[in-house]
Amino acid sequence: MHITSDQRNRAVAGESKLGSRAPRFIRNSGALHLSWQVGVFLVGLAIVVVGVIMLPLPGPGWLVIFAGMGIWATEFIWAQLVLRWTKRKVTEAAQRALDPKVRRRNIALTTGIVVLIAAGAGIYLARYGFVMPWNVE
Repeated sequence: MHITSDQRNRAVAGESKLGSRAPRFIRNSGALHLSWQVGVFLVGLAIVVVGVIMLPLPGPGWLVIFAGMGIWATEFIWAQLVLRWTKRKVTEAAQRALDPKVRRRNIALTTGIVVLIAAGAGIYLARYGFVMPWNVE
């Protein structure tokens, strides 16, 4: 997808303009700008890869992935658009979560699940006492 300079300069209300945020002297030199973009891409890629590795491991995997995307967004329009879309979706989800109907439903579901877990634990304790499942005879 090719974005014209008119589209790039047209910013949605409250959002910054699309395009490179490299210093002007770097943007004015073709070879320097290309090497700048390669450097930004590699740094962002390294951070995103670390974030992906952290997903199954302890650590803030998604936070690190979004930090890498933020680094890419300093130079690449596609990353800026992805981050704008993500921010919009997170804002919409937060607004839905604050809806009183949704909150009541979530509280009712959580209460039901806690009651089921407590009933299961009570039945287990009544039958076996404080014995671990792997030690039950």
